[in-house]
Amino acid sequence: MDKKSKRKTQEERDAERRRRRVMFLRELNEAKELRERVQPRRARAARMRQAMRMRTFRW
Repeated sequence: MDKKSKRKTQEERDAERRRRRVMFLRELNEAKELRERVQPRRARAARMRQAMRMRTFRW
């Protein structure tokens, strides 16, 4: 019984961690979109830099 309850609490902790992670990633994405709308020139330059990094990246 004790092992079962420990596993349940671990599963609950993992589920809570996943929920917090999903919420964090959603908010991060919203913040990036807002920044792009507020500063379109900087956002465009950042996209260009990212594209250049991806082109020059070696596997």
